[in-house]
Amino acid sequence: MSTPSRLPGTVTTDHVFQVPLDHEAPEGERIEVYAREVVASGREHDELPWLLFLQGGPGGKANRPIGRDSWVDRALDDYRVLLLDQRGTGRSTPATRQTLARRGGPREQAEYLARFRADSIVRDAELIRRQLLGETGRWSLLGQSYGGFCTLTYLSIAPEGLREAFVTGGLAGLRSSAEDVYRAAYPRTARKNKAYYARYPQDVAAVQRIAAHLVERPAELPDGGLLTVQAFQGLGMLLGTGGGAHVLHYLLEEAWVEGVEGPVLSDTFLAGVQSHLSFAQGPLYAVMHESIYGQRSVDAGGTEWAAERVRKEFPEFDAEAALSAGQAVYFTGEMIYPALFETDPALRPLRETAQLLAERTDWPDLYDPARLAANQVPVVAAIYHDDMYVDTADSLATADAVAGTRAWVTNEWEHDGLRVSGGAVLDRLIKMARGEI
Repeated sequence: MSTPSRLPGTVTTDHVFQVPLDHEAPEGERIEVYAREVVASGREHDELPWLLFLQGGPGGKANRPIGRDSWVDRALDDYRVLLLDQRGTGRSTPATRQTLARRGGPREQAEYLARFRADSIVRDAELIRRQLLGETGRWSLLGQSYGGFCTLTYLSIAPEGLREAFVTGGLAGLRSSAEDVYRAAYPRTARKNKAYYARYPQDVAAVQRIAAHLVERPAELPDGGLLTVQAFQGLGMLLGTGGGAHVLHYLLEEAWVEGVEGPVLSDTFLAGVQSHLSFAQGPLYAVMHESIYGQRSVDAGGTEWAAERVRKEFPEFDAEAALSAGQAVYFTGEMIYPALFETDPALRPLRETAQLLAERTDWPDLYDPARLAANQVPVVAAIYHDDMYVDTADSLATADAVAGTRAWVTNEWEHDGLRVSGGAVLDRLIKMARGEI
């Protein structure tokens, strides 16, 4: 535990924990997991309930507060907050192209990363809980997006550690395979594209022009990455957030400048694209993404690049066909394609590792439907209507399947509602848990 630091309205303390790489072999190799404790100024010594925060991802580190900002402001009214950098992220023992090279070749790297899913994250949290709160202490849990997936795993394997659970945009389908997930995701993503082009109809032509250029001449990004038309379509990740459509529009506005030989894609545009598409700051998101859906009882085969395979069922996402037909070019969403491991410098060294993970067929189950049906931990969840990242139908079915769950379905916010609502989303969930709503 470090010396506490003081930020506006808060006191923060660093914690570093030693946990087993493989919780089935607790005497074996150990890694570090970092967490930041945050408490309101003047309440450092109060007996406050703990709230553990699990960030979205996979591969996303916890937010870095600069005081009483975002949802943390609301949480600090009632809780001592623990912001966990899930294993492999942030200040926890990192898993990147640089560090994974020390593990050996692709096979050794894949075996290592197979222990970086929700079940391991939850077991890390349980060790941390016992160290901070004692064997019988229980804490509250807030899971955003993938953090909500982890919450369902927590309720499946260690509900005794929880007093209540809040989930925002993260009720996963308990029995949904990776194929199921993407077969539902492409139509949602198409709707987001239609809404985007309805708001900015001038961008139909703007996107067509850029896409046509990239088909002929993929552009080099400042980091040495390659902007292909498929990579360009990945900017659709923005369309699932509250202000993402505007961010995308303004990015496109500065796409072109006049060079020596005529119009060229501007450095401003290419740098902006790189900032949204590069996985340098979160490679596990790409490497591990489809594995978060792997469960041997749901799909005995590997995930096998499900997003790529299912995409063929939705020809409206074929950019070259759209250009030939004079139609709008659709952006994709959070789909991860094998081509990204050719075009992104942060991912290139992990190409074979990712392939081995895609081929893996023995993923343990992450959810226990029977135990969830008998759940006794109060659960309150925000389900965002037509969430681009998590299927609403899956979320509603899971809310019904997990005993003690109260769901709030809203179209007021997109998937990032927890972060951008100024604490309003969390405030409502807390009031629901207390029976005030």
